[in-house]
Amino acid sequence: MTIAHIGRPLILASLVAGALASCTRWTEQGGSGAGDPGGWNFIFNDRDLEGWKPFLPDASADPSKTWFVQDRVINCTGTPVGYIATTAKYTNYEFEAEWRFLPEKGPGNSGVLLRVQDTDEVWPKSFEAQLQDRRAGDIWLIGDFPAKVAPERTSGRHTTRMGQCSEKPIGEWNCYRIVVDGTRIELYVNGQLQNVATDVAEVPGRIALQSEGAWIQFRNVRIRPLLGKGTGRGFE
Repeated sequence: MTIAHIGRPLILASLVAGALASCTRWTEQGGSGAGDPGGWNFIFNDRDLEGWKPFLPDASADPSKTWFVQDRVINCTGTPVGYIATTAKYTNYEFEAEWRFLPEKGPGNSGVLLRVQDTDEVWPKSFEAQLQDRRAGDIWLIGDFPAKVAPERTSGRHTTRMGQCSEKPIGEWNCYRIVVDGTRIELYVNGQLQNVATDVAEVPGRIALQSEGAWIQFRNVRIRPLLGKGTGRGFE
């Protein structure tokens, strides 16, 4: 079993998910739309944040002023810092989400936290897929999260991406595809493989989206289970 401790049903069946998602399928990721084997489920229902739990360090802060849904898009104002995390825990999966910064708000920082462990804090023990503007595809290891990364691109907890920036201009939607498969994690930004980690701790954990000082939007957040064999193909 590769999706662990599911707290509530996933939102849509895979056939509906395959029809609605707009992240592009790339041949190096396992095929075009026609060749996609399916199995996708949306974990954002386009209406509200059901299935997600906010965390802000200040318990008196109003999460609805940081996170809200409008026009089928998750909006994060960036203040105060914190995150929303899935109530379900997952171990091995392929994750896709679209994100963008708005020109009128300016670029900034955020991230997707993977295999988030139980203690809520800023920041929780996890593996971060970076979303800082022009740095998407970088890795941050938080709370001594175990993983092996490229030493030539690593300084402390931070591992830079392997290629040139593959993000679109501010205001356009980008696609983050993340393969969390056994002890291997791969990060793709708009179809380009930007980072690989191996010997990653294979533990169940939540998925979280960061509020980190900048207005950012997310949509088409979806997931499908993997077998945990570490092949990196994304759909076994």
